Amino acid sequence: MKQPIIFSIDDDPQVARAIARDLRNYYRKDYRIISSTSAKEALEALEELKKQNNVVALIVSDQRMPEMEGVVFLEQARALYPDAKRVLLTAYSDTDAAIKAINDVRLDYYLLKPWNPPEEKLYPTLTDLLDDWQAQYVPDFDGIRVVGYQYSPKAHHIKDFLAGNLFPYEWLDAATSPKAQELLALHGVAAKDLPVVVFEDGSVLKTPQPTDLAQKLGLRPKPSAEMYDVAIIGAGPSGLAAAVYGASEGLKTLLIDRRAPGGQAGTSSRIENYLGFPTGLSGADLTRRAITQATRLGAEFLTPQSVTNIRVEHGYKILTLGDGSEVNARAVVLAMGVDYRTLDIKGVPNFTGAGVYYGAATTEAAVCKERDVYIVGGGNSAGQAAMYLSKFARNVYIVVRRESVVETMSAYLIDQIAGTPNITLVPTSEIVEALGDERLTSVMVQNLLTGETHKSEAAALFIFIGAKPSTEWLSDAIVRDAKGFVMTGRDVLMDKHGIAQWKHRRDPYLLETSIAGIFASGDVRSGAMNRVASAVGEGAMAISFVHKYLAEV
Repeated sequence: MKQPIIFSIDDDPQVARAIARDLRNYYRKDYRIISSTSAKEALEALEELKKQNNVVALIVSDQRMPEMEGVVFLEQARALYPDAKRVLLTAYSDTDAAIKAINDVRLDYYLLKPWNPPEEKLYPTLTDLLDDWQAQYVPDFDGIRVVGYQYSPKAHHIKDFLAGNLFPYEWLDAATSPKAQELLALHGVAAKDLPVVVFEDGSVLKTPQPTDLAQKLGLRPKPSAEMYDVAIIGAGPSGLAAAVYGASEGLKTLLIDRRAPGGQAGTSSRIENYLGFPTGLSGADLTRRAITQATRLGAEFLTPQSVTNIRVEHGYKILTLGDGSEVNARAVVLAMGVDYRTLDIKGVPNFTGAGVYYGAATTEAAVCKERDVYIVGGGNSAGQAAMYLSKFARNVYIVVRRESVVETMSAYLIDQIAGTPNITLVPTSEIVEALGDERLTSVMVQNLLTGETHKSEAAALFIFIGAKPSTEWLSDAIVRDAKGFVMTGRDVLMDKHGIAQWKHRRDPYLLETSIAGIFASGDVRSGAMNRVASAVGEGAMAISFVHKYLAEV
Protein backbone atom coordinates (compact mmCIF):
# COMPACT_ATOMS: atom_id res chain seq x y z
CA MET A 1 0.00 0.00 0.00
CA LYS A 2 1.22 3.49 -0.85
CA GLN A 3 2.41 5.63 2.06
CA PRO A 4 0.27 8.68 2.86
CA ILE A 5 1.95 11.96 1.94
CA ILE A 6 2.94 15.02 3.94
CA PHE A 7 3.20 17.92 1.49
CA SER A 8 5.06 21.13 2.40
CA ILE A 9 5.49 24.37 0.45
CA ASP A 10 7.50 27.54 1.06
CA ASP A 11 8.79 29.92 -1.60
CA ASP A 12 12.02 30.48 0.38
CA PRO A 13 14.31 27.59 -0.65
CA GLN A 14 16.15 27.66 2.65
CA VAL A 15 12.95 27.47 4.69
CA ALA A 16 11.53 24.82 2.32
CA ARG A 17 14.62 22.67 2.88
CA ALA A 18 14.40 23.16 6.63
CA ILE A 19 10.76 22.14 6.97
CA ALA A 20 11.24 19.18 4.61
CA ARG A 21 14.30 18.07 6.59
CA ASP A 22 12.49 18.22 9.93
CA LEU A 23 9.45 16.42 8.55
CA ARG A 24 11.60 13.72 7.00
CA ASN A 25 13.66 13.20 10.16
CA TYR A 26 10.57 12.48 12.24
CA TYR A 27 7.88 11.09 9.90
CA ARG A 28 9.67 9.32 7.02
CA LYS A 29 9.01 5.86 8.46
CA ASP A 30 5.23 6.23 8.08
CA TYR A 31 4.81 9.02 5.54
CA ARG A 32 6.23 10.10 2.21
CA ILE A 33 7.54 13.67 2.36
CA ILE A 34 7.17 15.96 -0.68
CA SER A 35 8.15 19.63 -0.75
CA SER A 36 7.91 22.51 -3.23
CA THR A 37 8.92 26.16 -3.53
CA SER A 38 6.22 27.16 -6.05
CA ALA A 39 2.48 27.35 -5.29
CA LYS A 40 1.48 26.76 -8.91
CA GLU A 41 3.83 23.79 -9.26
CA ALA A 42 2.58 22.45 -5.94
CA LEU A 43 -1.05 22.52 -7.14
CA GLU A 44 -0.04 20.74 -10.34
CA ALA A 45 1.83 18.16 -8.27
CA LEU A 46 -1.19 17.62 -6.02
CA GLU A 47 -3.42 17.11 -9.05
CA GLU A 48 -1.01 14.54 -10.48
CA LEU A 49 -0.83 12.76 -7.12
CA LYS A 50 -4.63 12.65 -7.10
CA LYS A 51 -4.70 11.11 -10.58
CA GLN A 52 -2.28 8.44 -9.38
CA ASN A 53 -4.60 7.67 -6.44
CA ASN A 54 -2.12 8.87 -3.83
CA VAL A 55 -3.36 10.04 -0.44
CA VAL A 56 -2.24 13.30 1.18
CA ALA A 57 -2.56 13.35 4.97
CA LEU A 58 -1.16 16.78 5.76
CA ILE A 59 -0.40 19.98 3.85
CA VAL A 60 1.92 22.56 5.40
CA SER A 61 2.03 25.90 3.56
CA ASP A 62 3.77 29.23 4.10
CA GLN A 63 1.41 32.22 4.14
CA ARG A 64 3.44 34.83 2.26
CA MET A 65 4.28 33.55 -1.21
CA PRO A 66 4.54 35.70 -4.36
CA GLU A 67 2.39 33.46 -6.61
CA MET A 68 -0.47 33.23 -4.11
CA GLU A 69 -1.00 33.48 -0.39
CA GLY A 70 -0.87 30.32 1.64
CA VAL A 71 -4.54 30.64 2.58
CA VAL A 72 -5.52 30.74 -1.10
CA PHE A 73 -3.25 27.79 -1.84
CA LEU A 74 -4.79 25.71 0.97
CA GLU A 75 -8.28 26.57 -0.25
CA GLN A 76 -7.48 25.30 -3.75
CA ALA A 77 -5.67 22.25 -2.37
CA ARG A 78 -8.73 21.45 -0.28
CA ALA A 79 -10.73 20.85 -3.49
CA LEU A 80 -8.30 18.04 -4.36
CA TYR A 81 -7.79 16.65 -0.87
CA PRO A 82 -10.70 17.72 1.36
CA ASP A 83 -9.76 15.32 4.16
CA ALA A 84 -6.10 16.36 4.43
CA LYS A 85 -5.11 18.32 7.52
CA ARG A 86 -4.08 21.92 6.70
CA VAL A 87 -1.39 23.87 8.56
CA LEU A 88 -0.29 27.43 7.84
CA LEU A 89 3.25 28.69 8.53
CA THR A 90 3.08 32.35 9.50
CA ALA A 91 5.12 35.22 10.86
CA TYR A 92 3.78 36.91 13.97
CA SER A 93 2.41 39.78 11.85
CA ASP A 94 0.22 37.33 9.86
CA THR A 95 -1.64 35.78 12.79
CA ASP A 96 -4.83 37.71 11.98
CA ALA A 97 -4.91 36.14 8.51
CA ALA A 98 -4.27 32.74 10.03
CA ILE A 99 -7.11 33.10 12.53
CA LYS A 100 -9.46 34.23 9.76
CA ALA A 101 -8.41 31.19 7.69
CA ILE A 102 -9.57 28.83 10.41
CA ASN A 103 -13.12 29.63 9.35
CA ASP A 104 -12.54 30.43 5.67
CA VAL A 105 -10.62 27.29 4.64
CA ARG A 106 -11.17 25.20 7.76
CA LEU A 107 -7.54 25.58 8.74
CA ASP A 108 -6.55 22.99 11.32
CA TYR A 109 -3.63 24.87 12.85
CA TYR A 110 -1.16 27.66 12.30
CA LEU A 111 2.48 27.62 13.34
CA LEU A 112 4.74 30.60 13.90
CA LYS A 113 8.14 30.71 12.25
CA PRO A 114 10.71 29.75 13.36
CA TRP A 115 9.58 26.48 14.88
CA ASN A 116 12.80 25.60 16.70
CA PRO A 117 13.17 23.34 18.50
CA PRO A 118 10.86 21.11 16.40
CA GLU A 119 10.58 18.58 19.25
CA GLU A 120 8.62 21.20 21.20
CA LYS A 121 7.06 23.52 18.60
CA LEU A 122 6.45 21.31 15.52
CA TYR A 123 6.21 17.58 16.13
CA PRO A 124 3.65 17.53 18.99
CA THR A 125 1.18 19.64 16.97
CA LEU A 126 1.62 17.76 13.69
CA THR A 127 1.57 14.35 15.37
CA ASP A 128 -1.74 15.21 17.03
CA LEU A 129 -3.20 16.26 13.67
CA LEU A 130 -1.89 13.14 11.93
CA ASP A 131 -3.28 10.87 14.65
CA ASP A 132 -6.65 12.53 14.16
CA TRP A 133 -6.39 12.03 10.39
CA GLN A 134 -5.42 8.36 10.80
CA ALA A 135 -8.44 7.76 13.04
CA GLN A 136 -10.76 8.85 10.22
CA TYR A 137 -8.76 7.47 7.29
CA VAL A 138 -10.13 4.51 5.34
CA PRO A 139 -7.68 3.51 2.58
CA ASP A 140 -9.01 3.68 -0.97
CA PHE A 141 -8.60 0.77 -3.31
CA ASP A 142 -5.04 0.98 -4.61
CA GLY A 143 -5.04 -0.36 -8.15
CA ILE A 144 -6.90 -0.35 -11.46
CA ARG A 145 -10.24 1.46 -11.50
CA VAL A 146 -12.93 0.89 -14.12
CA VAL A 147 -15.57 3.60 -14.60
CA GLY A 148 -18.66 3.04 -16.71
CA TYR A 149 -22.36 2.26 -16.64
CA GLN A 150 -23.44 -0.89 -14.87
CA TYR A 151 -25.41 -2.37 -17.77
CA SER A 152 -22.96 -1.48 -20.52
CA PRO A 153 -21.80 -4.56 -22.49
CA LYS A 154 -18.48 -2.80 -23.15
CA ALA A 155 -17.95 -2.29 -19.42
CA HIS A 156 -18.87 -5.93 -18.76
CA HIS A 157 -16.28 -7.15 -21.28
CA ILE A 158 -13.57 -5.01 -19.63
CA LYS A 159 -14.41 -6.30 -16.15
CA ASP A 160 -14.57 -9.85 -17.46
CA PHE A 161 -11.16 -9.50 -19.14
CA LEU A 162 -9.49 -8.06 -16.03
CA ALA A 163 -11.04 -10.66 -13.73
CA GLY A 164 -10.22 -13.49 -16.12
CA ASN A 165 -6.58 -12.42 -16.27
CA LEU A 166 -6.47 -12.15 -12.46
CA PHE A 167 -6.02 -8.37 -12.26
CA PRO A 168 -7.86 -6.90 -9.24
CA TYR A 169 -9.81 -3.75 -9.98
CA GLU A 170 -12.36 -1.37 -8.47
CA TRP A 171 -15.65 -0.87 -10.31
CA LEU A 172 -17.21 2.61 -10.16
CA ASP A 173 -20.67 3.17 -11.61
CA ALA A 174 -20.71 6.50 -13.44
CA ALA A 175 -24.43 6.90 -12.78
CA THR A 176 -24.40 6.48 -9.02
CA SER A 177 -20.89 6.87 -7.61
CA PRO A 178 -19.66 10.35 -6.52
CA LYS A 179 -16.15 8.94 -6.62
CA ALA A 180 -16.66 8.03 -10.28
CA GLN A 181 -17.79 11.56 -11.09
CA GLU A 182 -14.78 12.99 -9.27
CA LEU A 183 -12.43 10.69 -11.15
CA LEU A 184 -13.95 11.57 -14.54
CA ALA A 185 -13.71 15.30 -13.82
CA LEU A 186 -10.12 14.94 -12.63
CA HIS A 187 -9.07 13.20 -15.85
CA GLY A 188 -11.31 15.26 -18.14
CA VAL A 189 -13.27 12.25 -19.40
CA ALA A 190 -16.65 12.84 -21.04
CA ALA A 191 -19.62 10.48 -20.82
CA LYS A 192 -19.24 9.55 -24.49
CA ASP A 193 -15.80 8.11 -23.74
CA LEU A 194 -17.05 5.58 -21.19
CA PRO A 195 -16.12 3.01 -20.10
CA VAL A 196 -12.61 4.04 -19.07
CA VAL A 197 -9.84 2.26 -17.21
CA VAL A 198 -7.68 4.35 -14.86
CA PHE A 199 -4.34 2.82 -13.97
CA GLU A 200 -2.15 3.26 -10.90
CA ASP A 201 0.22 5.60 -12.74
CA GLY A 202 -2.65 7.97 -13.52
CA SER A 203 -2.93 7.04 -17.20
CA VAL A 204 -6.35 6.45 -18.76
CA LEU A 205 -7.64 4.18 -21.54
CA LYS A 206 -10.99 5.15 -23.05
CA THR A 207 -13.25 2.32 -24.30
CA PRO A 208 -10.21 0.00 -24.59
CA GLN A 209 -10.07 -3.23 -26.54
CA PRO A 210 -8.57 -6.36 -24.91
CA THR A 211 -5.36 -5.86 -26.88
CA ASP A 212 -5.04 -2.31 -25.51
CA LEU A 213 -5.49 -3.56 -21.95
CA ALA A 214 -3.07 -6.44 -22.51
CA GLN A 215 -0.35 -4.12 -23.77
CA LYS A 216 -0.79 -1.72 -20.85
CA LEU A 217 -0.86 -4.54 -18.29
CA GLY A 218 2.26 -6.18 -19.65
CA LEU A 219 0.60 -9.30 -21.01
CA ARG A 220 2.44 -10.92 -23.87
CA PRO A 221 0.53 -11.40 -27.14
CA LYS A 222 3.62 -12.31 -29.23
CA PRO A 223 5.99 -15.28 -28.86
CA SER A 224 9.64 -14.69 -28.01
CA ALA A 225 10.95 -17.51 -30.22
CA GLU A 226 10.16 -19.03 -33.59
CA MET A 227 10.34 -22.69 -32.56
CA TYR A 228 8.91 -24.57 -29.56
CA ASP A 229 8.89 -28.22 -28.59
CA VAL A 230 5.19 -28.06 -27.80
CA ALA A 231 2.52 -25.41 -28.34
CA ILE A 232 -0.59 -25.71 -26.19
CA ILE A 233 -3.72 -23.98 -27.47
CA GLY A 234 -6.09 -23.10 -24.64
CA ALA A 235 -5.33 -22.26 -21.01
CA GLY A 236 -8.15 -24.04 -19.21
CA PRO A 237 -7.33 -26.72 -16.60
CA SER A 238 -6.16 -29.17 -19.27
CA GLY A 239 -3.96 -26.69 -21.09
CA LEU A 240 -2.51 -25.38 -17.84
CA ALA A 241 -1.70 -28.92 -16.69
CA ALA A 242 0.01 -29.62 -20.02
CA ALA A 243 2.02 -26.41 -19.66
CA VAL A 244 3.11 -27.32 -16.12
CA TYR A 245 4.22 -30.82 -17.11
CA GLY A 246 5.75 -29.75 -20.41
CA ALA A 247 7.85 -26.99 -18.83
CA SER A 248 8.82 -29.09 -15.80
CA GLU A 249 10.05 -31.90 -18.05
CA GLY A 250 12.36 -29.70 -20.08
CA LEU A 251 10.23 -29.02 -23.15
CA LYS A 252 10.27 -25.53 -24.61
CA THR A 253 6.60 -24.84 -23.98
CA LEU A 254 4.26 -22.22 -25.41
CA LEU A 255 0.77 -21.73 -23.98
CA ILE A 256 -1.70 -19.66 -26.02
CA ASP A 257 -5.17 -18.43 -25.02
CA ARG A 258 -7.48 -16.09 -26.88
CA ARG A 259 -8.95 -14.49 -23.75
CA ALA A 260 -7.72 -15.42 -20.28
CA PRO A 261 -6.46 -18.46 -18.35
CA GLY A 262 -8.87 -20.78 -16.58
CA GLY A 263 -11.43 -21.48 -19.27
CA GLN A 264 -14.96 -22.22 -18.04
CA ALA A 265 -13.57 -23.60 -14.80
CA GLY A 266 -11.89 -20.26 -14.17
CA THR A 267 -15.29 -18.57 -13.89
CA SER A 268 -16.58 -21.07 -11.33
CA SER A 269 -17.26 -19.51 -7.92
CA ARG A 270 -16.55 -22.76 -6.07
CA ILE A 271 -15.17 -26.17 -7.11
CA GLU A 272 -15.78 -28.58 -4.26
CA ASN A 273 -14.97 -31.98 -5.76
CA TYR A 274 -11.35 -31.36 -6.79
CA LEU A 275 -8.87 -33.68 -5.11
CA GLY A 276 -6.85 -32.17 -2.28
CA PHE A 277 -9.09 -29.20 -1.45
CA PRO A 278 -11.59 -30.41 1.17
CA THR A 279 -13.20 -26.99 1.57
CA GLY A 280 -13.20 -26.33 -2.18
CA LEU A 281 -11.55 -23.54 -4.12
CA SER A 282 -12.67 -20.99 -6.64
CA GLY A 283 -11.89 -21.32 -10.32
CA ALA A 284 -9.91 -18.07 -10.12
CA ASP A 285 -7.79 -19.47 -7.28
CA LEU A 286 -7.09 -22.69 -9.16
CA THR A 287 -6.19 -20.69 -12.26
CA ARG A 288 -3.89 -18.34 -10.35
CA ARG A 289 -2.01 -21.24 -8.77
CA ALA A 290 -1.68 -23.08 -12.09
CA ILE A 291 -0.54 -20.13 -14.21
CA THR A 292 2.00 -19.16 -11.54
CA GLN A 293 3.31 -22.71 -11.46
CA ALA A 294 3.53 -23.01 -15.25
CA THR A 295 5.35 -19.69 -15.76
CA ARG A 296 7.68 -20.33 -12.82
CA LEU A 297 8.72 -23.60 -14.45
CA GLY A 298 9.47 -21.81 -17.73
CA ALA A 299 6.32 -22.01 -19.86
CA GLU A 300 5.69 -18.96 -22.04
CA PHE A 301 2.12 -17.66 -21.95
CA LEU A 302 0.54 -15.60 -24.75
CA THR A 303 -2.74 -13.75 -24.13
CA PRO A 304 -4.94 -12.44 -25.60
CA GLN A 305 -3.95 -14.30 -28.73
CA SER A 306 -5.87 -16.68 -30.95
CA VAL A 307 -4.76 -19.39 -33.34
CA THR A 308 -6.53 -19.32 -36.70
CA ASN A 309 -4.89 -22.21 -38.51
CA ILE A 310 -2.44 -25.10 -38.16
CA ARG A 311 -0.60 -26.56 -41.10
CA VAL A 312 2.09 -29.22 -41.24
CA GLU A 313 5.30 -28.82 -43.27
CA HIS A 314 8.08 -31.44 -43.09
CA GLY A 315 6.68 -32.67 -39.78
CA TYR A 316 6.69 -29.23 -38.14
CA LYS A 317 3.41 -27.65 -37.03
CA ILE A 318 3.06 -24.06 -38.16
CA LEU A 319 0.53 -22.05 -36.18
CA THR A 320 -0.99 -18.93 -37.71
CA LEU A 321 -1.87 -16.45 -34.96
CA GLY A 322 -4.72 -13.98 -34.93
CA ASP A 323 -2.44 -11.07 -35.81
CA GLY A 324 -1.18 -12.90 -38.93
CA SER A 325 2.20 -13.90 -37.49
CA GLU A 326 3.36 -17.51 -37.35
CA VAL A 327 5.07 -19.71 -34.79
CA ASN A 328 6.55 -23.18 -35.26
CA ALA A 329 6.20 -26.18 -32.94
CA ARG A 330 7.30 -29.78 -33.08
CA ALA A 331 4.09 -30.91 -31.36
CA VAL A 332 0.74 -29.34 -30.51
CA VAL A 333 -1.81 -29.95 -27.76
CA LEU A 334 -5.35 -28.80 -28.53
CA ALA A 335 -6.98 -27.80 -25.22
CA MET A 336 -9.39 -25.08 -26.34
CA GLY A 337 -12.23 -26.40 -24.23
CA VAL A 338 -15.78 -25.36 -25.06
CA ASP A 339 -17.93 -22.26 -25.37
CA TYR A 340 -21.35 -21.84 -23.80
CA ARG A 341 -24.20 -22.40 -26.20
CA THR A 342 -26.31 -19.33 -26.80
CA LEU A 343 -29.96 -19.16 -25.80
CA ASP A 344 -31.82 -18.45 -29.01
CA ILE A 345 -34.96 -16.71 -27.76
CA LYS A 346 -36.48 -13.27 -28.24
CA GLY A 347 -34.69 -10.48 -26.39
CA VAL A 348 -31.58 -12.31 -25.24
CA PRO A 349 -29.22 -10.92 -27.93
CA ASN A 350 -30.36 -7.38 -27.05
CA PHE A 351 -29.35 -7.71 -23.40
CA THR A 352 -26.21 -9.83 -23.60
CA GLY A 353 -23.74 -8.07 -21.33
CA ALA A 354 -26.56 -5.86 -20.01
CA GLY A 355 -28.30 -8.25 -17.65
CA VAL A 356 -27.89 -11.46 -19.67
CA TYR A 357 -24.63 -13.34 -19.08
CA TYR A 358 -23.17 -16.62 -20.27
CA GLY A 359 -21.34 -18.38 -17.50
CA ALA A 360 -21.02 -17.47 -13.85
CA ALA A 361 -20.19 -13.78 -14.47
CA THR A 362 -19.04 -13.32 -10.88
CA THR A 363 -18.07 -9.76 -11.83
CA GLU A 364 -21.79 -8.87 -11.94
CA ALA A 365 -22.92 -10.63 -8.78
CA ALA A 366 -22.87 -7.53 -6.56
CA VAL A 367 -25.46 -5.74 -8.71
CA CYS A 368 -27.91 -8.56 -7.95
CA LYS A 369 -28.01 -7.69 -4.25
CA GLU A 370 -31.53 -7.98 -2.82
CA ARG A 371 -32.97 -8.63 -6.29
CA ASP A 372 -34.29 -11.68 -8.16
CA VAL A 373 -32.09 -13.49 -10.65
CA TYR A 374 -32.69 -16.43 -12.98
CA ILE A 375 -30.40 -19.25 -14.05
CA VAL A 376 -31.06 -21.45 -17.08
CA GLY A 377 -29.43 -24.88 -16.93
CA GLY A 378 -29.20 -27.88 -14.64
CA GLY A 379 -25.53 -28.86 -14.69
CA ASN A 380 -22.82 -28.38 -12.09
CA SER A 381 -21.87 -24.96 -13.44
CA ALA A 382 -25.44 -23.77 -12.97
CA GLY A 383 -25.55 -25.19 -9.45
CA GLN A 384 -22.26 -23.59 -8.44
CA ALA A 385 -23.43 -20.25 -9.84
CA ALA A 386 -26.71 -20.53 -7.92
CA MET A 387 -24.89 -21.11 -4.64
CA TYR A 388 -22.62 -18.14 -5.24
CA LEU A 389 -25.41 -15.78 -6.34
CA SER A 390 -27.55 -16.77 -3.36
CA LYS A 391 -25.14 -14.78 -1.18
CA PHE A 392 -26.18 -11.59 -2.98
CA ALA A 393 -29.59 -12.03 -4.57
CA ARG A 394 -32.96 -11.95 -2.81
CA ASN A 395 -34.06 -15.02 -4.75
CA VAL A 396 -32.32 -17.30 -7.25
CA TYR A 397 -34.50 -19.32 -9.64
CA ILE A 398 -33.02 -22.29 -11.53
CA VAL A 399 -35.10 -23.00 -14.63
CA VAL A 400 -34.75 -26.49 -16.14
CA ARG A 401 -36.71 -28.41 -18.75
CA ARG A 402 -36.49 -31.69 -16.81
CA GLU A 403 -38.52 -32.64 -13.75
CA SER A 404 -35.37 -32.57 -11.60
CA VAL A 405 -31.60 -32.11 -11.78
CA VAL A 406 -30.73 -35.50 -10.29
CA GLU A 407 -29.34 -36.81 -13.60
CA THR A 408 -27.39 -33.67 -14.49
CA MET A 409 -26.00 -32.24 -11.23
CA SER A 410 -23.67 -33.66 -8.57
CA ALA A 411 -25.33 -34.83 -5.36
CA TYR A 412 -23.35 -32.47 -3.13
CA LEU A 413 -24.68 -29.48 -5.09
CA ILE A 414 -28.26 -30.77 -5.02
CA ASP A 415 -28.02 -31.07 -1.24
CA GLN A 416 -26.55 -27.59 -0.87
CA ILE A 417 -29.25 -26.05 -3.06
CA ALA A 418 -31.98 -27.86 -1.13
CA GLY A 419 -30.58 -26.36 2.07
CA THR A 420 -30.44 -22.79 0.75
CA PRO A 421 -33.78 -21.08 1.35
CA ASN A 422 -33.49 -18.39 -1.32
CA ILE A 423 -32.79 -20.85 -4.19
CA THR A 424 -35.84 -22.26 -5.97
CA LEU A 425 -35.84 -24.94 -8.65
CA VAL A 426 -38.35 -24.27 -11.44
CA PRO A 427 -38.75 -27.67 -13.19
CA THR A 428 -40.38 -28.53 -16.53
CA SER A 429 -40.10 -24.88 -17.56
CA GLU A 430 -38.14 -22.64 -19.89
CA ILE A 431 -37.45 -18.96 -20.45
CA VAL A 432 -39.22 -17.90 -23.64
CA GLU A 433 -38.44 -14.16 -23.74
CA ALA A 434 -36.17 -11.58 -22.13
CA LEU A 435 -37.69 -8.13 -21.60
CA GLY A 436 -36.39 -4.67 -20.81
CA ASP A 437 -35.37 -1.35 -22.27
CA GLU A 438 -31.64 -0.61 -22.16
CA ARG A 439 -31.12 -3.57 -19.81
CA LEU A 440 -32.88 -6.73 -18.74
CA THR A 441 -35.74 -6.12 -16.29
CA SER A 442 -37.89 -9.25 -16.54
CA VAL A 443 -38.29 -12.66 -18.16
CA MET A 444 -41.20 -14.69 -19.49
CA VAL A 445 -41.28 -18.21 -18.02
CA GLN A 446 -43.38 -20.96 -19.58
CA ASN A 447 -44.47 -24.19 -17.91
CA LEU A 448 -43.90 -26.96 -20.47
CA LEU A 449 -46.64 -29.18 -19.04
CA THR A 450 -49.49 -26.67 -18.85
CA GLY A 451 -48.33 -24.16 -21.45
CA GLU A 452 -48.96 -21.33 -18.98
CA THR A 453 -46.65 -18.33 -19.20
CA HIS A 454 -45.93 -15.73 -16.53
CA LYS A 455 -43.77 -12.62 -16.38
CA SER A 456 -41.23 -12.31 -13.57
CA GLU A 457 -38.92 -9.51 -12.49
CA ALA A 458 -35.27 -10.35 -13.16
CA ALA A 459 -32.17 -8.28 -12.45
CA ALA A 460 -30.03 -10.78 -14.34
CA LEU A 461 -30.23 -13.97 -16.37
CA PHE A 462 -27.29 -16.40 -16.27
CA ILE A 463 -27.23 -19.05 -19.01
CA PHE A 464 -25.69 -22.55 -18.73
CA ILE A 465 -27.32 -24.64 -21.47
CA GLY A 466 -24.51 -26.87 -22.55
CA ALA A 467 -21.42 -26.23 -24.56
CA LYS A 468 -20.00 -26.47 -28.04
CA PRO A 469 -16.35 -27.17 -28.84
CA SER A 470 -14.14 -24.30 -29.99
CA THR A 471 -13.02 -26.16 -33.11
CA GLU A 472 -14.61 -24.27 -36.00
CA TRP A 473 -11.20 -22.91 -37.06
CA LEU A 474 -9.52 -26.31 -37.41
CA SER A 475 -8.88 -27.72 -40.88
CA ASP A 476 -10.72 -30.82 -42.09
CA ALA A 477 -7.50 -32.79 -41.69
CA ILE A 478 -8.20 -32.92 -37.94
CA VAL A 479 -11.15 -35.28 -37.71
CA ARG A 480 -14.08 -34.35 -35.47
CA ASP A 481 -17.29 -36.10 -34.49
CA ALA A 482 -20.79 -34.98 -35.49
CA LYS A 483 -20.87 -32.40 -32.68
CA GLY A 484 -17.49 -30.93 -33.56
CA PHE A 485 -15.40 -32.54 -30.80
CA VAL A 486 -11.90 -33.70 -31.79
CA MET A 487 -11.55 -37.46 -32.24
CA THR A 488 -8.44 -39.14 -30.83
CA GLY A 489 -6.78 -42.54 -30.47
CA ARG A 490 -8.66 -45.60 -31.75
CA ASP A 491 -11.70 -43.46 -32.58
CA VAL A 492 -9.67 -41.94 -35.42
CA LEU A 493 -9.24 -45.35 -37.05
CA MET A 494 -12.92 -46.16 -36.63
CA ASP A 495 -13.85 -43.13 -38.73
CA LYS A 496 -13.71 -43.34 -42.52
CA HIS A 497 -12.28 -39.84 -42.85
CA GLY A 498 -9.87 -40.52 -39.99
CA ILE A 499 -8.43 -43.62 -41.65
CA ALA A 500 -7.83 -41.60 -44.81
CA GLN A 501 -5.97 -38.91 -42.87
CA TRP A 502 -3.76 -41.17 -40.73
CA LYS A 503 -0.52 -41.91 -42.65
CA HIS A 504 1.61 -43.81 -40.13
CA ARG A 505 2.29 -47.50 -39.55
CA ARG A 506 1.57 -47.28 -35.82
CA ASP A 507 -1.86 -46.56 -34.38
CA PRO A 508 -2.55 -43.08 -32.97
CA TYR A 509 -1.68 -42.66 -29.32
CA LEU A 510 -4.61 -42.44 -26.92
CA LEU A 511 -4.89 -38.60 -27.13
CA GLU A 512 -3.46 -38.19 -30.65
CA THR A 513 -5.62 -36.73 -33.39
CA SER A 514 -5.74 -37.72 -37.06
CA ILE A 515 -2.50 -35.76 -37.56
CA ALA A 516 0.57 -37.27 -35.89
CA GLY A 517 2.06 -34.96 -33.27
CA ILE A 518 -1.17 -33.05 -32.69
CA PHE A 519 -2.94 -34.13 -29.51
CA ALA A 520 -6.23 -33.15 -27.88
CA SER A 521 -7.06 -33.06 -24.16
CA GLY A 522 -9.86 -31.89 -21.93
CA ASP A 523 -13.39 -30.90 -22.90
CA VAL A 524 -12.56 -30.32 -26.58
CA ARG A 525 -11.85 -34.04 -27.03
CA SER A 526 -14.58 -36.41 -28.15
CA GLY A 527 -15.54 -38.67 -25.26
CA ALA A 528 -14.05 -36.45 -22.54
CA MET A 529 -15.52 -36.72 -19.03
CA ASN A 530 -16.11 -32.96 -18.58
CA ARG A 531 -14.63 -32.76 -15.10
CA VAL A 532 -11.80 -30.54 -13.91
CA ALA A 533 -9.83 -33.46 -12.51
CA SER A 534 -10.08 -35.48 -15.73
CA ALA A 535 -9.09 -32.43 -17.81
CA VAL A 536 -6.00 -31.92 -15.65
CA GLY A 537 -5.15 -35.61 -15.95
CA GLU A 538 -5.48 -35.54 -19.73
CA GLY A 539 -3.29 -32.45 -19.96
CA ALA A 540 -0.53 -34.23 -18.07
CA MET A 541 -1.06 -37.40 -20.13
CA ALA A 542 -0.82 -35.43 -23.39
CA ILE A 543 2.72 -34.38 -22.51
CA SER A 544 3.66 -38.03 -21.97
CA PHE A 545 2.50 -38.77 -25.51
CA VAL A 546 4.32 -35.68 -26.81
CA HIS A 547 7.56 -37.16 -25.44
CA LYS A 548 6.87 -40.45 -27.22
CA TYR A 549 6.14 -38.66 -30.46
CA LEU A 550 9.25 -36.46 -30.28
CA ALA A 551 11.40 -39.53 -29.59
CA GLU A 552 10.37 -41.07 -32.91
CA VAL A 553 10.84 -38.04 -35.20
